[in-house]
Amino acid sequence: MSDRRFTLDEAQSLLPVLESLLRNAITSKKLTEEIDVEMQALSQRIFVNGGTRVDVVVTARRKAQRAKAEQRAKDALAEIDSIGVQVKDLDIGLLDFPCEVGGEIVLLCWKMGESSIGHWHGTTEGFAGRKPIDERIARSSKRTN
Repeated sequence: MSDRRFTLDEAQSLLPVLESLLRNAITSKKLTEEIDVEMQALSQRIFVNGGTRVDVVVTARRKAQRAKAEQRAKDALAEIDSIGVQVKDLDIGLLDFPCEVGGEIVLLCWKMGESSIGHWHGTTEGFAGRKPIDERIARSSKRTN
């Protein structure tokens, strides 16, 4: 976990890159899950039928696609983490940016689909505790950290 702190402007400027990384991770995760379902169904058919013909080439190709998708997701998440941003929920695309306000650490909060960072919450509150960016947050975020 990084010790980096962001201003609101810094966090906002990173959104295009982060959104691209996040979309890549989400797409890769979905493909991984889709292939997992296919492999579970295949295993179930083999079990129920006491064996079955399997197209080994197709199955091996799908397993290779899964491994590549999993690695793409891991790489995208590692890149986001290396920037110092916290991925809170990959399924909905939820990111938190640590920010120092009056000597206290708060989290600027952004969810995929939002046009800008408009919310924040304390470090123990989570998404349910989101509050709109207020003057105190905006003013503090203008200072260089």
